Amino acid sequence: QASQEELKAAYRRLCMLYHPDKHRDPELKTQAERLFNLVHQAYEVLSDPQTRAIYDIYGRRGLEMEGWEVVERKRTPAEIREEFERLQREREERRLQQRTNPKGTISVGIDATDLFDRYDEEYEDVPGSSFPQIEINKMHISQSIEAPLTATDTAILSGNLSTQNGNGGGSINLALRRVTSAKGWGELEFGAGDLQGPLFGLKIFRNLTPRCFVTTNCALQFSSRGIRPGLTTVVARNLDKNTMGYLQWRWGIQSAMNTSIVRDTKTSHFTMALQLGIPHSFMMVSYQHKFQDEDQTRVKGSVKAGFFGTIVEYGAERKISRHSILGATVSVGVPQGVSLKIKLNRASQTYFFPVHLTDQLLPSAVFYATVGPLVIYFAMHRLVIKPYLRAQKERELEKQRESTASDILQKKQEAEAAVRLMQESVRRIIEAEEARMGLIVVNAWYGKFVNDNSRKNEKVKVIDVTVPLQCLVKDSKLILTEASKAGLPGFYDPCVGEEKSLKVLYQFRGVLHQVMSADNEALRIPKQ
Repeated sequence: QASQEELKAAYRRLCMLYHPDKHRDPELKTQAERLFNLVHQAYEVLSDPQTRAIYDIYGRRGLEMEGWEVVERKRTPAEIREEFERLQREREERRLQQRTNPKGTISVGIDATDLFDRYDEEYEDVPGSSFPQIEINKMHISQSIEAPLTATDTAILSGNLSTQNGNGGGSINLALRRVTSAKGWGELEFGAGDLQGPLFGLKIFRNLTPRCFVTTNCALQFSSRGIRPGLTTVVARNLDKNTMGYLQWRWGIQSAMNTSIVRDTKTSHFTMALQLGIPHSFMMVSYQHKFQDEDQTRVKGSVKAGFFGTIVEYGAERKISRHSILGATVSVGVPQGVSLKIKLNRASQTYFFPVHLTDQLLPSAVFYATVGPLVIYFAMHRLVIKPYLRAQKERELEKQRESTASDILQKKQEAEAAVRLMQESVRRIIEAEEARMGLIVVNAWYGKFVNDNSRKNEKVKVIDVTVPLQCLVKDSKLILTEASKAGLPGFYDPCVGEEKSLKVLYQFRGVLHQVMSADNEALRIPKQ
């Protein structure tokens, strides 16, 4: 938000500080020339409204973007943003053919009812009967990839394989999707499988109003018993900023009518649904609370009651790494029994492990299904996940340091040169501040501080920035804006990728004070 007058004033001050003619020492003169040229380049960018708008929005990468030379001058920042996005879209279209969007699901059903539903009399004469039998009774694998053909056309190839108790089958589908306009798209689907005959489908999506859309899906399933048609229509409407209402009609295979309300906010997700249909009619309510922590922890619960019985589910999920989310849900129902469902999302792949524990409502099964995953998770988190993430972070930091080593070395040399060039100006500022009992920076450090006892093994990485900070003092005030302090004259980044702070010990009106400021936090001293 700096005005042109403020930019000019800062430019003049730095020019006076770094002007080569002000330094007689040959080495200082060379360093001053380099820093003076950098200041001049910065002023050239910031004094031009167009290049300043580009830099403010996109930084250096915006200035390096090809195609700006064809942009008309005197455009507003909003128009420049639009132009930048257009240039980016063109680059994306050139890379379109190289992109796919793979998605997959692997589900492994485990029958562990022998743990709780054993009958001792049946096992008296069977060798090895003291050990419960746990077996895999079903599996499902599905995978899909997208192949962009043009900017508006996409081909989607998907397939799945399923097996249960020794019987199984699979199918393969090809869908062609075309975006017809900003308001809608259409999709043709062709499929075939060993259990079902050929499938032909048509799906249409259309925005009716800015707050309402409709989706229609027609399908023809060919089988040995004839042609089975199906039609599904969904109408959805934004009820308010965070709430959607849905109406669904399904005719043909498992005909039903369903209505639901979904409310999704920053801290919660609520769903209420009612379905009337053949063979299932039910009512369902679910709630999910989203904790605002860095692990994105979520706790959820739901109740579902219908002609098939009643099911109560509760569970939690948590982010365990940058691309992985682990979740567990306990399902208790009549007549379904007790099940534990474990889910791992890794990027666009989902691994699902439903474990059926018992056909009855046994308190012991509910207890172990609830407590067991918690104990295992916390043990794994402490002994495996946390050390792995710490090692991974160290590797990434080391890689980042290696990639920026030459740039940081150059910044360090520039900062050291700037400090040497500031000495005379700082001496004059200190004399003026002492005369008026003003602001004198006694000591200042910038970098990584370790104050927590749990991190006492970590190494402190700080640099002395007393001189650069004193040079920024004007009229007994020091004002720093909300930006990384590594970019200030005489500063550089001593610990790339790590959390940094600024610690200042200063004297004002003859009294010593100390202040600590986070890297991107604004600072104004003396404090009021």
